[in-house]
Amino acid sequence: MLGLSACPSDEPQTEAVIDIADARELPSDGEASVEGVVTVAPGVFNSAIGDQGFAIQDESGGIYVSVPELLDFDLGDRVRVSGRLAQVAQFTTLLADPATIEVTDADESIAPIELATGEVGEATEGQLVRVTGTLTQAVGDDSPYGFKVFIDDGSGEIQVFVHIVDGAPVVDLEGLEVGVMIAATGLSAQYESTYEVTPRIAADVEILP
Repeated sequence: MLGLSACPSDEPQTEAVIDIADARELPSDGEASVEGVVTVAPGVFNSAIGDQGFAIQDESGGIYVSVPELLDFDLGDRVRVSGRLAQVAQFTTLLADPATIEVTDADESIAPIELATGEVGEATEGQLVRVTGTLTQAVGDDSPYGFKVFIDDGSGEIQVFVHIVDGAPVVDLEGLEVGVMIAATGLSAQYESTYEVTPRIAADVEILP
């Protein structure tokens, strides 16, 4: 699951926009301005992690942006944001003041990166990814935060963490049994030492024939 986040203590100074990949390399408390297309809408994981954040991606990479209030823009909008880098439960996060965020365009699309299950890790963190694999164990109940689904395509097991949103899992867990093959789309994330894929909407998990 994604970890709880915190707000920056001071508003950062406006800086030139840099690639998200370059921003991710900055040390904690480093300031950056980035621009990207929204791949996780604001507040999607709020009821699970208590954060109104969102994720953006450019051609170089992606990052989760933590904000203290729900913002009004959608998947596919292009936004510019300034903030400070932090490691939140070992997940690289941009802590931003909502006043720094500007929508610069709309109706863009980001296709998920197709990965083997064993490829999800630090190099893919913050990006929208899609993995396909067979369930290796029974779905684990990690309430009140979510459910753990483990899949493997032969390259290595990965956790698909299904957040509980508004009291219910974000995807339908019915039919998810050991041996079933699924395709899962979501944010490539990290919680402490565990890398995971976190679906955003019901359509992000599909049972395959």
